[in-house]
Amino acid sequence: MTVYFVGAGPGAADLITVRAARLLAAAPVCLYAGSLVPPDLLAECPPAARLVDTANLTLEGILAELVEAHRQGLDVVRLHSGDPSVFSAVAEQARRLNSLGIPYEIVPGVPAFAAAAAALGRELTVPGVGQTVVLTRIAARATPMPPGEDLATLGRSASTMVLHLAVQRIDEVVAALLPNYGPDCPAAVVAYASRPNEIVLRGTLADIAAQVHAAGVKRTAVIIVGKVLTAEGFTGSHLYSPERARPLAPPGR
Repeated sequence: MTVYFVGAGPGAADLITVRAARLLAAAPVCLYAGSLVPPDLLAECPPAARLVDTANLTLEGILAELVEAHRQGLDVVRLHSGDPSVFSAVAEQARRLNSLGIPYEIVPGVPAFAAAAAALGRELTVPGVGQTVVLTRIAARATPMPPGEDLATLGRSASTMVLHLAVQRIDEVVAALLPNYGPDCPAAVVAYASRPNEIVLRGTLADIAAQVHAAGVKRTAVIIVGKVLTAEGFTGSHLYSPERARPLAPPGR
């Protein structure tokens, strides 16, 4: 028996990996967050699979399901939105599984920030403009940020900033970033990336909050701030430079 923590991607059912689809198709048990995972994905599961919506379950309730499946010798797919490596709460579940001796594997998924960048038609690392991406959030009522990870500190480098779980406090985000980025810094918000109801907002730190409020965006959104969002006259990367040494093509090619 194995618990598979599977990245469900940003929302579109066809943005899961081949491995994830195979695991879902064979899963006798599937735990998923009903508010975040698209229903279309559940259609991949066998007709007789046990489907458990974890939206209203505590960690103890989720673990009880995993322990029971382990007792029965049944594999479990634990679907997480986006990619399990970022803001997924996999760490606390894996810690408990380790203590119980229950094996697990992690299957990557398309992260929300990647889907947001795709919706914007932008690369988040542009030569000579921005080569560093900071993935972060802001302190919530229940989970504080570690010392030194506040936006004022992280923003000192003026690197491309990507914020998850923060759109409800967009005014606070803007206020924290303005001193380091300035009001003219490009900013964007993408809600429900890759889904039919996707919302894409483009602007600057001076006006992005007003756009968010006007659009009524309150959840399932990614905030991106940085010069890469509007970069145009940049120097091309060394990867495709004619000066870069390349191996000779094999004979006959």
